[in-house]
Amino acid sequence: MASERRAQFQSHCAEQFSQLMLHEHFDQASAALAKQHVDLLVLDLSGYRDSVDLAAAAALIRHRGGAPVLVLCPYVHTSWLPELMAWGPLQYRVSPILSDELQQAVEQMMTRPVDAVAAAQQQLLDKETELRDLLTIQRSLQRALSSVDDLTAMATQVCKALCSFPGVRHTALLHMKERGDLQLVAQESRNHLDLARLLQRRDRLLQSALHEVFPPLLAVSEGELVLLDAPEKAGEPELALALHDRDVRMVLALPLRSEAGGPVLGSISMMFDRHIAFSREQFACFASLAQFVSFGIGMSELKHQNDALAGQLTQMSTVDALTGVANRREGEKMLDSEIRRARRYGLSLALITFDIDNFRSVNDLYGYPIGDRALRTVAETVQGKLRASDTLARMRGEEFMVLATHTCAIDALKLAEKLRLTIADTDLPGCNTVTISLAVAQVGPEEDGVGVLGRLDAALHRAKRSGRNCVELAMP
Repeated sequence: MASERRAQFQSHCAEQFSQLMLHEHFDQASAALAKQHVDLLVLDLSGYRDSVDLAAAAALIRHRGGAPVLVLCPYVHTSWLPELMAWGPLQYRVSPILSDELQQAVEQMMTRPVDAVAAAQQQLLDKETELRDLLTIQRSLQRALSSVDDLTAMATQVCKALCSFPGVRHTALLHMKERGDLQLVAQESRNHLDLARLLQRRDRLLQSALHEVFPPLLAVSEGELVLLDAPEKAGEPELALALHDRDVRMVLALPLRSEAGGPVLGSISMMFDRHIAFSREQFACFASLAQFVSFGIGMSELKHQNDALAGQLTQMSTVDALTGVANRREGEKMLDSEIRRARRYGLSLALITFDIDNFRSVNDLYGYPIGDRALRTVAETVQGKLRASDTLARMRGEEFMVLATHTCAIDALKLAEKLRLTIADTDLPGCNTVTISLAVAQVGPEEDGVGVLGRLDAALHRAKRSGRNCVELAMP
């Protein structure tokens, strides 16, 4: 113990012990415990940080064999508490701690109950209530995790579920995005506290001035549980006042990671309106709930990635990579679909096919990069003249097809002529003026896609034989 606290401790507690022993090191305390009986073991973990110290403290608790142990743990290292509880029963206080609070804790532990049987029965009832509360929040959280399709919706339901735990007044879920951008995804408030206003931001939270003291931010940066049992212990008066104004007396923050030692995905924040001394079972339940949420976040992100990949695959299978319009497979699929729809509702449907005149000469004279640019420019120019309901598809090489819904042959001829003139007036960087030849057909009442495409192909050949840069109507 530090010298000042040791003096306070000796002053307040000497009358409570059969013998009072104060030691600076774990090995000294262990040797002393082996020699004589001690009523109460107090472990002050201030200044201890590494796993060696944790193991030494755990050994002392194990050797107590259930005898009273009080652990004083700094709030930035409260992740040690659940681990120490695995080695034996203990009570704890989060430090820094006032001398009066320390004296009260010692007196409570040294006072034996008047009716031991009644006290034991009350402990059983309290434990039953505790387990019932844990089971309720666990079921609520499992229902909340069913919304993995939408991360924000799932986070909102998680926060609502956590607010059902006794004493919780505010919950929040923070998620680590790309490049270390910690964001506030959702929060549920029963005390009108707005975490975004408190931190003065919703994203890049680790750049907040409170990132070294506020438990939800510490849980992310340190990757460990953080328990602050009194806002003033954070050492930030403005933060303490803001939390006290919203009836917050304790904050528990849990890191989110899908596996032990894995990357931190964010954190869960739970703010309480009272002080609660958590048991080993409660700490274990909270850790389990945090892992469930981590799995939910992982599943949500995985689904988002799968949807993005599915979208890319769909685009690759339906879109021509060079021009960005529908490819031949998608064009033929759309043609069959529109023919069925036109036949079902008695609608008119027209098709226009066209290809670039003398396109091989463009490639031979100017090179394939210029030819590719010409294809893209023609496609973009034609697409700009079509209606939203029309479809442009690249059928092969330099040949394209336009599906013009609700259009008769006469209107399709007008559209084709407009497209011909537009392309002839379009400047193509790197080569001379490019022209197109076009064929127009209206789909017959009993005609299928193969039939109408055959008529269009014959009409397109006639347009080329007629000198190119013209429009031919494909007669029935």
